[in-house]
Amino acid sequence: MQIRCPLCGLRDVREFTIKGHAIALSRPAPDAGDEAWNAYLHLRENPAGVTTELWHHTAGCGAWLKVTRNTITHEILKVALVRDGVERTDAD
Repeated sequence: MQIRCPLCGLRDVREFTIKGHAIALSRPAPDAGDEAWNAYLHLRENPAGVTTELWHHTAGCGAWLKVTRNTITHEILKVALVRDGVERTDAD
């Protein structure tokens, strides 16, 4: 699999580290209880199909990327720099 970094161009996936889904989590109140904290820390959706994830270009420019990909086919649909929302498709 290859990812097109908006700064470096097309790169092998081994240059990147996946950091998880790009979703906003609501942090529980400090006194919310064990069940709420367990859900916040450990329970995540694991959808099959199109999802958006955060990736770090660890062995390259160090940019944080928002990657939209299909988890079934591994097709990369969009890549955006987290800092400014610049998006590129594989056709760009």
